[in-house]
Amino acid sequence: MRLIILPVPARRQAGPPFRTRRLVAVADPEPVGEVKVGLSTASVYPENTAAAFEIAGRLGYDGVEVMVWTDPVSQDVEALRRLSEEHEVPVLAVHAPCLLVTQRVWSTDPWRKLLTARAAAERLGADTVVVHPPFRWQRAYAKGFVEGIARLDAEADAGGGVRFAVENMYPWRYRDREVQAYAPGWDVTDEDYPRLTLDVSHAATARTDALALAERMGERLTHVHIGDGSGSGKDEHLVPGRGAQPCAGVLSRLAATGYRGHVIAEINTRRAMSAREREADLAETLAFTRLHLARPALTPPGGERPREARPREERSREERSSREEPSR
Repeated sequence: MRLIILPVPARRQAGPPFRTRRLVAVADPEPVGEVKVGLSTASVYPENTAAAFEIAGRLGYDGVEVMVWTDPVSQDVEALRRLSEEHEVPVLAVHAPCLLVTQRVWSTDPWRKLLTARAAAERLGADTVVVHPPFRWQRAYAKGFVEGIARLDAEADAGGGVRFAVENMYPWRYRDREVQAYAPGWDVTDEDYPRLTLDVSHAATARTDALALAERMGERLTHVHIGDGSGSGKDEHLVPGRGAQPCAGVLSRLAATGYRGHVIAEINTRRAMSAREREADLAETLAFTRLHLARPALTPPGGERPREARPREERSREERSSREEPSR
């Protein structure tokens, strides 16, 4: 573990600007146990996929998760393979192109997208394809999605191949209205998917406690997107520790339960005022993740959660209650 001081450029604000410095513990490149900490290529946007490989290598991430989207390089397996070799950064996972902006990437047929993603992962040496539940308007796809994912997973079990991990989503909100945009639903624990991805920022947007969600996922939890959120209607992907989710508790639980999947940093750095500020946020995320993966939870799964692992609102209630209690 190394301590470095990172300059943080001032954010836009009222009054005179000022600069601060942030002390960040940056873990050495070796993984914590068997858990690898990767960087989602989406975390460097508006920089591109190539920049993500370079930054991941320089900061000491164990690999990357390739978000397949509108950047042509993210869709080109040979270009990705060359970047991986050049920067000595392995591809740990492939995120299938299932966003609104990627409906035509690789194919308009969602099942063909998944097969192409699996083939890409195999060629790149990745072991996981991350996929979202279908949109509600993809009726034929949604109707057979649970069974189709189970069939693909059975093929992986039979041949030791790439696994599909379905990611938790959230309801869409506009003012006081809530729209169910995903089918069969945004809460993936309601369905019989063999493997699941926990996205902590998505849990925040759904106003769900990520630690409780991880417990419900149980042994099906095989992939994690670490980030944070305040519980607003937006999918924020904050640096872990800057929102209201129990990020430290989630990571400590993974360590305590012998988790052997990957943990992928998926944060939003679009508002960074410079490349230096973006890299400071990515370095802080890596340090936070490695630090808490090295600290197993103090209580076993199903027991009372450590205080720091509980939702912020629950901790606040406890603090108010303790202040209001008469001394004894």
